[in-house]
Amino acid sequence: MNNLSTSLEALLSSISGIKIELTSEKLLGVLQFIGTLALIYIFFKILKALSKKFLFKKMSMQTQHIIKKAIDYSAFVTIVLTVFHRLGIDVSGLLGAAGIAGIAIGFAAQTSVSNVISGLFVITERAFKIGDTIEIEDIIGTVQSINLLSVALKTFDSQYVRVPNETIIKANLINYSHFPFRRIKTELSVSYDTDLRRAETILIDTAKKNRFVVADPAPSILWTAFDSSGISCALFAWTSVQDYGSARNSLFIDIDERLKKEGIEIPFNQLVVQMEDDIK
Repeated sequence: MNNLSTSLEALLSSISGIKIELTSEKLLGVLQFIGTLALIYIFFKILKALSKKFLFKKMSMQTQHIIKKAIDYSAFVTIVLTVFHRLGIDVSGLLGAAGIAGIAIGFAAQTSVSNVISGLFVITERAFKIGDTIEIEDIIGTVQSINLLSVALKTFDSQYVRVPNETIIKANLINYSHFPFRRIKTELSVSYDTDLRRAETILIDTAKKNRFVVADPAPSILWTAFDSSGISCALFAWTSVQDYGSARNSLFIDIDERLKKEGIEIPFNQLVVQMEDDIK
């Protein structure tokens, strides 16, 4: 009886030891897995911080955005592959299946694939960058982000507009921020009894005195037409891209005030109606 009791105690002791050993191994494995994920996270966090400190100062906002996206995607893929490896999933077989699925999805979503390809052209061509003001298909806005599928714009009335990259590649695009200066065109008319040389001198002088107008290129006048009510012209002046809106409004007010001061009339359309009785 004593021998039986001793044997049972020994058996229970060995089983308990196995459970404790297995539990310790699992706990150690979980801790190692968590530690690996933490190291991956810290590594990519440090990589992003170093890029921001040493590289981003010499790069455009567009390039910075691309690098940030690349680091984020790399971190995500690395973490996913680490989890698959920990779970014992054959990554090579999974990649093969993903390739087949990708082909099927590609045929089913040709528009998305076309946008991705177009996005690569948009990024490499560098026709615009983040912060530029562009116009595409009657939509004007400031570029907020450039992605593989689309470009995000913020309009002047604070609307978010997503433009597919395929549309950008196919349509005519205007980048108002590409060059440092932009021309202001102010159209107006003067009455037929106006001295055109004097009016030209006054208009150019008004433009030169405007605080937003740059000296080079100098303001200029182009007389355009003898209309029914007056002689039409266009005043051209240059300003910085950042001051375009303010310069246009300011110059418009300055011209109106100066012409009134100088006694130069801006005519309005007139219609003369002659009755048949008057003709007779």
